[in-house]
Amino acid sequence: MTTARARPRGRKLAINRLRERRPVDAQAVDRFIERHVFPIVEGDRATFVYRGDADEVLLRHWIVGLPSAIPLRRVHDSDLWYLVLELPERSRIEYKLEVRRGEHREWTDDPLNPRISHNPMGQNSVVHAAGYEVPDWTQPDPETRPGAVTDLVVPSRALRRDCDVALYLPARFRPSRRYPLLVVHDGGDYLRYAAAKTVLDNLIHRLDVAEVVVAFTHPGDRLIEYPDDAAHARYLTKELVPRLEAEFPLVQRPSGRCLMGSSFGAVAALSTANRFPGFYGSLLLESGSFVFTDIGNDHGGGPAFDPVVKFINRFRARPRRVVDRAFVTCGVYEPLIVRNRSMVPVLRETGMDVRYTEARDGHTWENWRDQLRDGLSWIYPGPHKLYYE
Repeated sequence: MTTARARPRGRKLAINRLRERRPVDAQAVDRFIERHVFPIVEGDRATFVYRGDADEVLLRHWIVGLPSAIPLRRVHDSDLWYLVLELPERSRIEYKLEVRRGEHREWTDDPLNPRISHNPMGQNSVVHAAGYEVPDWTQPDPETRPGAVTDLVVPSRALRRDCDVALYLPARFRPSRRYPLLVVHDGGDYLRYAAAKTVLDNLIHRLDVAEVVVAFTHPGDRLIEYPDDAAHARYLTKELVPRLEAEFPLVQRPSGRCLMGSSFGAVAALSTANRFPGFYGSLLLESGSFVFTDIGNDHGGGPAFDPVVKFINRFRARPRRVVDRAFVTCGVYEPLIVRNRSMVPVLRETGMDVRYTEARDGHTWENWRDQLRDGLSWIYPGPHKLYYE
């Protein structure tokens, strides 16, 4: 993605047609605002627009390879500011606007754009490129029978605390059947920001994914528990999974156990499987924070990444088969893309069956949501007698 200055082929960009007018008065700006949806997507160009008194307006984003702050330009002497960027097909971008008035700077959502995404830190504005559509299976479907989510408390000696778990049971759950188990790191965030329950309901209803029991776990301090923490691995493997297998009709063999996580949660999934090789059959790793160093110790991630780097360096030096199958995905616009690409041959070297995908998105919950069908349908494909024996 680059700052776009050249005109696309064919019709002029809407902002350029406005700029050619004289004068660009308040009425002309009013008509321009009324006639368009913002940002304006025209072919492979997106025009970001801000209207208001300001000394400077910047686009703030999280796209690797571009300056983190890109200035908008004023249209003549008007109060309209604009920026044209190349936006490759099927891209999805989250952003904010930074507005400076004198010495005061404020980050804000785009007031002209109603499309918002939410995350644990707040919310961002979103632009969809041509060809991107929100998957219909992420939206509530009145024809889908909903599963049930119940709250459990699992006392953990390993973590020295009571651990909250939200347990998902599919709509047609029967004690006479056996179900595969999916254990999800940052479960509350997957439910809240990645529509995980809606996604599961729809994918199971449409027979894309097998009926599955899902344990949405909640971390204490994830920066301590997730980067190759022995206590966390023991909690999952020696306490949580055995309790669930004792109380619910689960497959109780590696092929029916999958660990899933994104970012630090993906590190936790891989490191847990590494501490208990052969116990889990599958991993679903989204935008893993697989930070490593080839030379020296300067990884640039700060102290929180020290244990991650130690683990990933060790695993890369002596990779081993810890599960049978691993689904790995990452956004091409996030800084972790190089790290994730580099991990794929390392995982394959061990003999694990690895499927790798990329999306034109960033390090976002809606990116991870959008990859769930590909990941889950590969890990636990539609109904199969294997899971009900």
